[in-house]
Amino acid sequence: MTEIGDADEQNGPRPLRFTIGEFAGSVGDFGTILPIVLGVALVCEVNLAQIFLFFALWYVLSGIYYRLPIPIEPLKAVGAIAIAEGLTAGEIAGAGMIIGVIFLALGCCGSMTWLRDRIPVSVIRGVQAGLALVLIRTALGFLESDPLFAGISIAVIVLFFLAALRWKINDISALVVLAIGIGAGILTAGIPPISMIPLPSLVFPDIADLVYAGLYLVPPQFPLTLTNAILATALLTHDLFKTDVPPDRLSRTIGIMNLVSVPFGGFPMCHGAGGLAAQHRFGARTGGANVIAGAIFLGFALFFASPESLALIPLGVFGGLLIFAAVELGKHSLKTDSYLVTGVIAVLALLVNITVGFVVGLVLAYVLEARKKKASGV
Repeated sequence: MTEIGDADEQNGPRPLRFTIGEFAGSVGDFGTILPIVLGVALVCEVNLAQIFLFFALWYVLSGIYYRLPIPIEPLKAVGAIAIAEGLTAGEIAGAGMIIGVIFLALGCCGSMTWLRDRIPVSVIRGVQAGLALVLIRTALGFLESDPLFAGISIAVIVLFFLAALRWKINDISALVVLAIGIGAGILTAGIPPISMIPLPSLVFPDIADLVYAGLYLVPPQFPLTLTNAILATALLTHDLFKTDVPPDRLSRTIGIMNLVSVPFGGFPMCHGAGGLAAQHRFGARTGGANVIAGAIFLGFALFFASPESLALIPLGVFGGLLIFAAVELGKHSLKTDSYLVTGVIAVLALLVNITVGFVVGLVLAYVLEARKKKASGV
C-alpha cells in the first residue's frame, strides 16, 4: 500500500492543481463547517477569527500533505453539545486535547488499520448512509428557515449539473451559490470591515474542564471520529480516487491538528467522509482545492471575524450545499455487501444518533456473519 503524498517511483508525487474545478470544489464542505462554527461562536466565548485562522492553516497543510481534497471539519458532536450547552473555552479545549492524544496514540501504534480490518464494510457504509440522512435533515431545517435562497441554491446546482452533462462544462455551482449568498449579504448590510486577527492566546483547560470533557464530550465524539472521520474517509478516498489513504495516517493528523491548534484558540477538528464527498461533488480532485479553501478561510478570519458578519450569508445557501453533499455521500453508501446492516445503521443514526447505529450495526454484522458460517458448516 503506497501512502499518498510520498514520491511514487513511476509518477512522482500527485500534483496540486488550481483550476476552476478545484476552486468550486474548495467551498463544497462550507455548508457543513460554517453553521457549526457560527453556532459555537454565537453561544460560546470563543474567538471566531482564531478558529478560522487554524482552519486556514490545516486546510493548506492537509492539501500539501495528502495531495488530495481531504477535508478539515469541526468535531460535530463537540460542536452540537457546545451549541446546546454553551460550553466554556476551557471545556471545548479539554475535549480537543483528549481527542488529540487518543487519536495520535492510536495512529502511531497502528490501531486504526487493525480496527479497519475487523469492522465490516457494511458497517462503515452504514455510517456513510446515516450521515447522509443526518445531513439531509439538517439541510431541510435550513430550507424551512430560508426557502428563497435554498430554492435559488438548489436551482443553480441542478442547472450546472444538467449543463455539465450536456456540454461538459465545469460544475462551479458551489462557488456560484456561495458568491450569491455573500453578494446578497453585502447588498443588505454592506461590506464587513477588515479586522486584525488577534494573536493566538493560550486556552488551557483546568482539571474540571478535562473531567467534564472526558465524561460528556469525548464519549459521543469518539465513535463518530473513528467511523466517519477516519474509516469512512479512507474508504471513500479509495472509491473516489482509487488511492489508499491509511487510516492510521488520518488518525495521526487528527491528533496533531487538535494538539497544536486547540490550546491556542482553535476549535477541535477532524476529517470527514461527508466533506470529502461534497468537495469531490463540486469539482475538487487534488490538494489544490484545500489550499484554495485555506485562503478563503484566511479571508473569513480577516473580514468575518464576528458571528454577525458571517451571519450575512443566508442559511438557505448552506441548505442547498448540504443536500447535494448528502446525495453524493449516500450514493457511495450503496456499495455495501449487506443492505440490512447498512440500512439499520442509517435509520438508527437518523432516529437516535450515529454512535448507537454503529454499535447496533456492528453487533448485527457479527451475528449475521456467525450465522452464515454456521449454516455453511465452517
